[in-house]
Amino acid sequence: MAPTTPGTRPANPRFSSGPCAKPPTFTLDKLSGAALGRSHRAAIGKEKLAAAIERTRDILGVPADYRIGIVPASDTGAVEMAMWSMLGARKATMVAWESFGAGWVTDVVKQLKIDAEVKEAGYGEIVDMASLDYATDVVFTWNGTTSGVRVPNGDAIPADREGLTICDATSAAFAQDLPWDKLDVVTFSWQKVMGGEAAHGMLILSPRAVERLESYTPAWPLPKIFRMTKGGKLNEGIFRGETINTPSMLAVEDYLVALDWAEQIGGLKALMARADANAQAIWDFCDSRDWIANLAQDPATRSNTSVCLKFTDDRIADGAGFAKAVQKRLEAEGVALDVGAYRDAPAGLRIWCGATVETSDIEALLPWIEWAFHAELEAQTESA
Repeated sequence: MAPTTPGTRPANPRFSSGPCAKPPTFTLDKLSGAALGRSHRAAIGKEKLAAAIERTRDILGVPADYRIGIVPASDTGAVEMAMWSMLGARKATMVAWESFGAGWVTDVVKQLKIDAEVKEAGYGEIVDMASLDYATDVVFTWNGTTSGVRVPNGDAIPADREGLTICDATSAAFAQDLPWDKLDVVTFSWQKVMGGEAAHGMLILSPRAVERLESYTPAWPLPKIFRMTKGGKLNEGIFRGETINTPSMLAVEDYLVALDWAEQIGGLKALMARADANAQAIWDFCDSRDWIANLAQDPATRSNTSVCLKFTDDRIADGAGFAKAVQKRLEAEGVALDVGAYRDAPAGLRIWCGATVETSDIEALLPWIEWAFHAELEAQTESA
C-alpha cells in the first residue's frame, strides 16, 4: 500500500545549512537603504559598518572590552586570520569532530607546521573538552555544522587558562549561549543563524587575544588580508568598521535588516528559543519512530541549529543511496530543499533549524520525511 501523501506543505521549504533561510519578515524592499555605489570609507559606509559591529555586540552580549571586526572570506577567513596571526607562540591543541574542524587541523599541522596535538572524535560524537591541555592554544568548533554535535557549555574551559581558546562558532552564534569569558577568539558568518548573505566573517577578540597579537610575531609572512597589527599594535580601525578590503554594502545592509528582525522579536533569548523549538520538534519526531535517529549520540551535545539524522531501518540495503533518494523525493515535492547530509558525513539528512526557520515549517516537513521514507522503502522492496 502506497503511503498517504501529507496534506500540508511547509510555507518555506528552505532548510539549507548555509546560506540559510532569510528572516521570516524579509523582503527585497527592506534593502532599499543600502549605500550602493558609495565608498565604504564615506561617512554613510562607515556608519553602517560600525552599526553592524555595535549591534552585534548588543544582541550577543559581547563584553565591552572585546573587539569585533568584519573581515574577508566569511567564517573561514576569520578562523584563518586568527590561526595564522596568533598560533605558534606556544604548542597548540587542535580539536576536530567534523569536517570543518578537520580542515583547521590540516592548515595548522600541514601548512603552518605548528607543534600541535590533535584530538578527534567521529561524527555524532564530541571530544572530552575537560581532557584538553589549556596551557596550549586550543582551536575547536563550538557547533559542528556537518555533524549536528555541539559543545554543551563552557564549564570545562578554565578561567585561568594559559593558552588562548580559538572558537569557530559559525553555526552557534545567535542560537546558543556562548560563554565569552571562556573564549578568546570567536568567529562566525552572517549566512548562518541570521540568514544573511555570504562572503563576510566576524572576528571577535578578547583582551588576551589582543595581547597575543601585540606581543608575538609569527615566523611566516602574513598576507595583507590577515594582518591585524601595525607597528606592533592592534589596528583598531578594523574593529571600528574600517575593513581590510572592500565589503559589499548590499550584504552589510542585509545583515542590518537581519539584526533589525532579531531586535524586534526579543534579541538573543528569542533567537535561541526559536532554534530550540525547531530542533525539539525533530527530536520528538525521531524519538517516536524506530527508523530514524539523531546522529548526535548524547542528547546533551545535540545541535539546535544543524540537526543531522540517520536512517536506522535494517531493511535499507544501501544507506547512502537510500538517503539521497529520500532527499530527491522531498525536493521533487517542493517541501524540503538542500537537506542532504554533508558530503563527508555519514549518509542521512541535515535539516537547518536556526532562528530564521519557522517551527510551523519544521512541523509541516516531518510528515513528508515519513512519507518519503516509506515510499522509498516500498520502491526498494519492489525492485529487489
